[in-house]
Amino acid sequence: MAEIMTAADAAHTTARKAPVKKTRKAHAEQTPTTLVIVESPAKANTIEKYLGPGYTVKASMGHLIDLPKSRMAIDIDHDFQPEYITVRGRAKLLKELQKDAKKADDILLASDNDREGEAIAWHLRNALQEKTAAPIHRIVFNEITPVAIQEAVKHPGEIVEAKVNAQKARRVLDRLVGYNLSPLLWSKVKNGLSAGRVQSVALRLICEREQEVENFLPEEYWTLNADFAKGKTTFAAQLVQYKGEKPELKTEQAVMDIVAAIQTVSCTVTNIKSTDKTVRPKAPFTTSQLQQAAANRLGFTSRKTMQVAQQLYEGVNIGTDRIGLITYMRTDSVRISQTALDDVRTWIGAAYPEFLPPAPIAYAVGKDAQDAHECIRPTYTAYTPDSVKDCLTRDQLRLYTIIWERFVSCQMSNAKTRTTSVEITAGDALFRASASKVVEKGFYAVLKLLSAKEEKTGAVPQLKEGEAIAVKQFHPEQHFTQGPARYTDASIVRTLEEKGIGRPSTYAPIISVLLDRYYVTRSNRQLVPTQLGRMIYKILVESFPDVINEQFTATVENELDDVEQNKLVWNTMISDFYHPFKTRVDEVMKTQESVKGFLDEKTDKVCDKCGRPMMKKLGRFGFFLACSGFPECHNTKSIPLAKCPMPGCDGDIVTRKTKGRGKEFYGCTNYPTCNFITHFKPIDQQCPKCGWFLVEKYDKRNGTYKSCINPDCDYLHSAPDADERAATDTTAVQGA
Repeated sequence: MAEIMTAADAAHTTARKAPVKKTRKAHAEQTPTTLVIVESPAKANTIEKYLGPGYTVKASMGHLIDLPKSRMAIDIDHDFQPEYITVRGRAKLLKELQKDAKKADDILLASDNDREGEAIAWHLRNALQEKTAAPIHRIVFNEITPVAIQEAVKHPGEIVEAKVNAQKARRVLDRLVGYNLSPLLWSKVKNGLSAGRVQSVALRLICEREQEVENFLPEEYWTLNADFAKGKTTFAAQLVQYKGEKPELKTEQAVMDIVAAIQTVSCTVTNIKSTDKTVRPKAPFTTSQLQQAAANRLGFTSRKTMQVAQQLYEGVNIGTDRIGLITYMRTDSVRISQTALDDVRTWIGAAYPEFLPPAPIAYAVGKDAQDAHECIRPTYTAYTPDSVKDCLTRDQLRLYTIIWERFVSCQMSNAKTRTTSVEITAGDALFRASASKVVEKGFYAVLKLLSAKEEKTGAVPQLKEGEAIAVKQFHPEQHFTQGPARYTDASIVRTLEEKGIGRPSTYAPIISVLLDRYYVTRSNRQLVPTQLGRMIYKILVESFPDVINEQFTATVENELDDVEQNKLVWNTMISDFYHPFKTRVDEVMKTQESVKGFLDEKTDKVCDKCGRPMMKKLGRFGFFLACSGFPECHNTKSIPLAKCPMPGCDGDIVTRKTKGRGKEFYGCTNYPTCNFITHFKPIDQQCPKCGWFLVEKYDKRNGTYKSCINPDCDYLHSAPDADERAATDTTAVQGA
């Protein structure tokens, strides 16, 4: 390991010592200076250390010039030309960069290598060339390492106008959609709402999935396991056949009939089979795959994944060096450069020579991938997670670990697992037990956080065919069929990618916008539409089915790709969309009934402060009760969710929040006289057995299911076993 680290350090040293800019020999002349402009200060700090004297590195902090927020700013009558302005609050920074540009002999624009980055560079060039005679060039790189930066500086290029046009087309299209749909929502639903082209499609997916969840009716079924014993060893097997057929056990009685028929018969091992399976490593990460893995393995939201990845990309301090630990994190390609392949194969050859394949492993790039960047990978394989753990935060280390593991493992040999299956005959019943183990580690050797495969699963003792075996106990178990799962960050990103909605840079913002607007909330890491989100979905989908759908959105993404490849003129694309869209907006504005009257309605509740009727209103965080005497009276209350089930109590169950962290729980309005509380959200259904209300519960084993809140009632849907149910229900009604 020491030798490998030395090799990486040597690469850094060579890059640092390489002459960046030759100084003029005449001491009377000043050293020529090059101004490099990147997007973020963290990136600027890292790059400035690599370039040294003669270079000044500044940050633009993202977009300095963009469309104004206060108006549409699209000149529809003149080919949809955007009207750009200096972003509010950024004029001072722009002037400072213009001042720096006047002093520079050369200017290199080093914004990110994607459409947004190209647009930032384009705007900067236009703003700077008015103030300086210095040549302005564009540089791009996929990783922030000494070698990559040096190569980029040596080979400056020009801004790609087609890529700028693709960004312009997306920006104009989204502005036209948003600035037409938002006023419609203000008029028909509620002031201050907004709608976006891509976000509305994602909202549609989430709302439609929620309808499937609510409409699903679980069905009861049973399984039968048995504990068998050989000597002191006990192992479990499951009933897989009865009288030669797969058993369909709908009721407890059906299971008990089988138990009664076989509990006294002798049991014999009738078949033993071992099967080997080759397991191939997965391709290195793309943006969507990284977000999915981070959500499933680390519990990260998509936004958090991209924030932490940005930190790793822009640079962290490793000892006395500052190094970008990963390549650019917005990519849909699994391509690996030859340099990276040489690097990782050298590392594997030293650390795990027995798992080094004879040749590099190539992975197919998806047909819709842009392939502008490589995969997401460590910049230097020698920087193992263990070697940098003291230099990273906990979140940085965990994310870097799964990136490093995925990349290194993708260039290692296959693993092999062996599954042993044992069949035991008991009268007319056939039970099966199986156990798996890894017999050749291969790429599993480097997987820790990322591994989904245990070294060993299940256990079966050494047995022989024809051997008699004793059954110790039968275990009938009740289950309920599982309905469709709500979307999570991981599954919605996977769906967006599969359907061609959005691009690597947009997955996290899509989810963030829906959450920030409170159209969607998170519950147990699941994305749940709010009442407000459902209303917006209903109006938009019914009124604009041709726009708020996945096919249209995917088509737009493909057209933007065509613009970037100079196959399509950007304003022609916009014109083809806009005119029929605007006609439809005007029609809906005239014909769509307003739902505002349904959002603010009188109730039979009376304000306990002034005696006026209470109104049901829709706020940013859902429905609530407000005094009709506003603004004279500011009294507000939570909407009752259910009647309090406690004997003799006439209170309602409402949402409350804990002091400090503001975590939601549900309690009686008659508190402290009645101290009923639960942390499970009531749903608008009564228990058919006892009359108490049902709540929604969630656990990793069973997903989402409905259960009676009464600890003495056994009514469940898709529930855990009885012991687990009793434990959760008892704590749910603590203090009742």
